[in-house]
This record gives sequence, C-alpha cells and structure tokens, in this order.
Amino acid sequence: MRLETERLVLRRPRREDAAAFYPHWQDPEAVEYVGGVKTHAEVDEMVARLIRHWEWYGIGEFTVERREDGALLGRVGLQLWDPRDWTNGKRARLAGEVETELGWKLGREHWSNGYATEAALACRDWALAELGLTRLISLIAFENVASIRVAEKIGESFERDVENAPFRHRYGLWSLGERMAA
Repeated sequence: MRLETERLVLRRPRREDAAAFYPHWQDPEAVEYVGGVKTHAEVDEMVARLIRHWEWYGIGEFTVERREDGALLGRVGLQLWDPRDWTNGKRARLAGEVETELGWKLGREHWSNGYATEAALACRDWALAELGLTRLISLIAFENVASIRVAEKIGESFERDVENAPFRHRYGLWSLGERMAA
C-alpha cells in the first residue's frame, strides 16, 4: 500500500525504518505526548508493531518520506483502539467494536512545514473513500496544541474527554463522522 501527495510518499513500514526513526525518539519535546524517549530496542519493537498492525488488520501507520530527497520524516496513518479500555491494536489483536484513529508523529526538525497535515489529509481521504470508513478519531493530549491544529485542519472537531484511558496526559478525542453508540 502506498499513497502519494505533492511532496510526500506514504508507504508501509519496513524493519529498516527503525534506524531512521530512532533519532526522532531521542527528542524529549517531540515525544512528550507519544510515550517518551525510546531505546534502540524499543524503537525496533515499535516498528515491528507497526508492521504487525498492517498484517492483522490490513491498515496501519505509513512511513512518511519526502519526495525530493527520500528523507524519512515520521509516521502518519491509522490504528485501531478498543474504546472500552483504550487497548491499542498494535499491542493486542482486537475484536468487536473499535475506533479507528488517524494519528501522526514526525521528527521535530520536520515540524511547521505542513507535512503532518498533508499526510493526514491523504490518509483521511484514503480511509473515507477507499476503505469506506465513516468515522475517524484522533486522541490528542490537551497540551499538544500543534496536533490539535492538524486535527482541525483535516476536519476533526473536539468530541469529548477520553475517560479511563491509561495515558500519561489528559487526552481528548477529536473526531470526523458520527459518534459510536455508547
């Protein structure tokens, strides 16, 4: 699976992406809301989970490359969550009702260039048109103002606080489409 935009190529992750992702996970500010700094082994396992999510569900997060030079910018794409306890589909095989999150994480040196919005719009359009999804969410820490702006630019709006979530920060759920039945 591959998506392309004017400036970006979004492709399925490969194990060798871990080496390029590693520096992105050493910047405490850039990873504050997505789990914190990671070791080489943790980044390797993260990439393995990204690959497994694609294998289990046929969707996942893309590795984002800049067209002009092939630089790996980060990841943007879809992941599944069990909304009862916010178990992530990369960590456990989910069944039953799930929420589909559109998320993004780029290295800080790539912020403020519109890359996250450009990639998220491509993923949103793919999810709605090609996959036939009618709802997408983004789980965003309230302090993460830049990600909230991306969510708004792709058409999401604040829906509710995320309760009983095992996250380090207080998260909100931004959504596009109809809310799931409670």
